[in-house]
Amino acid sequence: MPLLDADSLGEILFVDDGSVDGTVEAVRAFPVTLISGSGRGAGAARNLGIAEARFELVWFVDSDCVAEAGALAALLPFLDDPRVGGVGGTYTNAVPDSLLSCLVHEEIVERHLAMPEKVDFLATFNVLYRKSVLDEVGGFDERFLKGQDAELSFRVQEAGYGLRFTRASRVAHFHLSRWMPYLRVQGKQGYWRVRLHLSHRGHAMGDSYSSAVDHAQPPLAVLSLAMLPFVLTDGWVWLPLVPVALLLLATLPMTLRIVRRKRKVLYLAYAWMSFVRAYARGLGLTAGTLAYLKDSVWGQSAGSGRSARAATQQEEESRS
Repeated sequence: MPLLDADSLGEILFVDDGSVDGTVEAVRAFPVTLISGSGRGAGAARNLGIAEARFELVWFVDSDCVAEAGALAALLPFLDDPRVGGVGGTYTNAVPDSLLSCLVHEEIVERHLAMPEKVDFLATFNVLYRKSVLDEVGGFDERFLKGQDAELSFRVQEAGYGLRFTRASRVAHFHLSRWMPYLRVQGKQGYWRVRLHLSHRGHAMGDSYSSAVDHAQPPLAVLSLAMLPFVLTDGWVWLPLVPVALLLLATLPMTLRIVRRKRKVLYLAYAWMSFVRAYARGLGLTAGTLAYLKDSVWGQSAGSGRSARAATQQEEESRS
């Protein structure tokens, strides 16, 4: 099977997953292979691309990202080691005039600065996998409408392959710049994280990208809401403030690191963003937990990508 060349792409596959905004017409103006999906989510769309790929190395770049010069070349050397199944890179910010986008981006910068070369988690915004490894593990689990990139990286490791990360490979990311769309996405992330961590035990306390403190914030937000009835009782009015205070404290380390690196007081706003986001994720987590408990079929097995398409359609129908 031919390999990708460091100076050029062997092919470009563009998977259109049911867009209605003129994307297809725009793509046809370029020398790329257009693959039509049916709107079943990112995992299913990526599996269509994997099935059509002719090369041993498959580079995923998300639709809200633009690869920078040298991004692929910086990833390739890591796959000289046959024990490595995949390698990912980092972001630059394509929306620098938006406060929300800057807050989101600088958090990611801090997390990526702390990540080692050997990791246990890779996202798909900029990641290079071996096609043979993707085929071996069954591709993306299409039931996961969010978090399918993390789920795949967990299965790749379980199959015995290592994962690598480098900050030398960058794609410009168009972060969301409006609050409500961003919080809706975070709610969905919380929903799917329940199934991710129950399907792959041992990751709920943190990974190469996030820590136990990060993972504790949504439950703290939910706990503060659950304790609101105590406001109506004598002597226990203060009780809901305990998880709120702990949640605020949990936002401080990241806030201070960002402010210190950027040297701008404006980035104190990260604490507020992280605080509000915890409630969005917490509500999603609650909905995901209830759905998981209700869905006994899911609880019995968590098969891989292509064998789960019917489950994906049922999941989408249940939320529509």
